[in-house]
Amino acid sequence: MSARTARTRLLAATTVALAAFALTACDNGKGVRDEGPSAASNSSARPTGSTAHGGTKAKPAGETGGSTAASKGTTTTGTTTAGTSGGSGSAGKNGTGTTATRNPACNGANSKTTATEVSRPLNHLLLTVTNTGAKNCDLTGYPIARFGEAQSVPPVAESTHPQAVVTLAPGESGYAGVLLSAADGSGGNGYTAKTLVVGFAKGSSATPALPTKGVYVDDKLTVTYWQQRLDDALAY
Repeated sequence: MSARTARTRLLAATTVALAAFALTACDNGKGVRDEGPSAASNSSARPTGSTAHGGTKAKPAGETGGSTAASKGTTTTGTTTAGTSGGSGSAGKNGTGTTATRNPACNGANSKTTATEVSRPLNHLLLTVTNTGAKNCDLTGYPIARFGEAQSVPPVAESTHPQAVVTLAPGESGYAGVLLSAADGSGGNGYTAKTLVVGFAKGSSATPALPTKGVYVDDKLTVTYWQQRLDDALAY
């Protein structure tokens, strides 16, 4: 190949290269192709909501608020329930243990009292109070019994305290038992009484008749509380 031919081909190749470079520069007018943002730039430009969907951050405030509201509602319900249960305290105020009377007291003015010597149990006397009035009356406490000329009255057997006040409708009766003396003769200071005065917890007294021969009493003399049933009065 001649030197002239080689120069001609070199010149042609150079021309082609310059034309290609010029064509590339004309694509964006600045000589550099705009390929758009890089992959790293796209990733950093994403909204934070994408990360939340990925579960790596806390839930949006709206969802968290709903959960808190539900929690508060539960607490409020518990408080209300506790307040309601406090009502059980008011029930305790009116317990069945109360012994307050609801009617006028039975006494010597609105009732009749009798004394009857019984064969069983031994050495026992039965006191019976019958409501002779037109309204109910409450027979409270126990008989304050004074036999003969005694300076004191017999004690009451505490084990016989009734569970409720004895209420007598007109014509109804209440009862009390009296242990006159020890059945085995172990009592002392015995004497025969021919009179009896029965005092009531409230009101006037009564003087029921005793058997003509009187009744023998000693220092074992004891009375029961007034009872609704005759059997309860003689159970002591």
